[in-house]
Amino acid sequence: MFDPSEEVAAPQEEAAPEETRVETGAEQPSRQEPRVRKLDIVSRRNWFFLVSLIIIIPGIFFMTTRGFLLGIDFAGGTEFTLSFTDKPSLQQVQAAVVAESIDGTAIPASGDNYIIRAKPLSPAQEATVEDHLRSKLGPVVVLSVLEVGGTIAGETIEFALLAVVLAAVAILFLLAIRFRNVPGGWRAGFQFGGSALAALLHDVFLLTGVFSILGKVLGLRIGEIDSLFVTAVLTVVGFSVHDTIVVFDRIRENLRVSQRLSFEQIVNLSIMQTAARSIITSFTVVLVLAAILISAGDTLKGFALALMIGIVSGTYSSIFNAAPLLVVWRRLQPLR
Repeated sequence: MFDPSEEVAAPQEEAAPEETRVETGAEQPSRQEPRVRKLDIVSRRNWFFLVSLIIIIPGIFFMTTRGFLLGIDFAGGTEFTLSFTDKPSLQQVQAAVVAESIDGTAIPASGDNYIIRAKPLSPAQEATVEDHLRSKLGPVVVLSVLEVGGTIAGETIEFALLAVVLAAVAILFLLAIRFRNVPGGWRAGFQFGGSALAALLHDVFLLTGVFSILGKVLGLRIGEIDSLFVTAVLTVVGFSVHDTIVVFDRIRENLRVSQRLSFEQIVNLSIMQTAARSIITSFTVVLVLAAILISAGDTLKGFALALMIGIVSGTYSSIFNAAPLLVVWRRLQPLR
């Protein structure tokens, strides 16, 4: 006999796979879409540029109007290396030096020795200083007396500036070569290199501006510019470029695999993929530098502070300046 329930049941069993296929087809395209993070740094780039300008402009103003507190390496002067038999403390030596009114500072050296740096002194003044220190701090042995003239100091400044300029130019060309294989060829390579160079200059101007304020405006000895400061600047240049290359490398990779995204979306995605790594790496370095800043002698405090400022600035500029600036450049000079 004819059973209607069997005919009704059969179409229902056949329809079920169709519903399954429809649902599967609807879900599959959504899984293939690249996921873009919600935090949009690129669209807020003007705010980050404004923050950088607010920080940099006061430093540039004081650099041009007040200059720097130059150390003996750049300003010239007299440097004593002394050994005290009674082993006075650093505070005692510094107090005795300040009493001489020679604009000097005491720096602990190896063993019980001290380095005293002062303004240029004549031989008679040098002998007077040695006698006064001997009367206040006990027997002293003069290990060496170094005179740095204005000519040598001027040459040091020229070589320091030349080193920074050559490093910047070399970095520009190396990055242009590294990123010439992205869409756009050499023009794109120079866009990447130019954006990294702009972020690098941001870090250098911020660091030198802060030290100009510390040294000439606030009169703090930690803001003195010496050969260690130049070493710190060159180190910051390398660290800043390293952070920027991490972001730019990710942009290059995402340009190949995320072709359905716009350039701004790719840049923003790349920033979010690398930001945590850059911040954590910089934070660990800052912790070490903070320990040096707290516990080290006066010789290394300025060096540690310069590195700390530069590394924090380099991390900020690589995330919030370099990559967004690349987007601005690409808008002004689109590549075809």
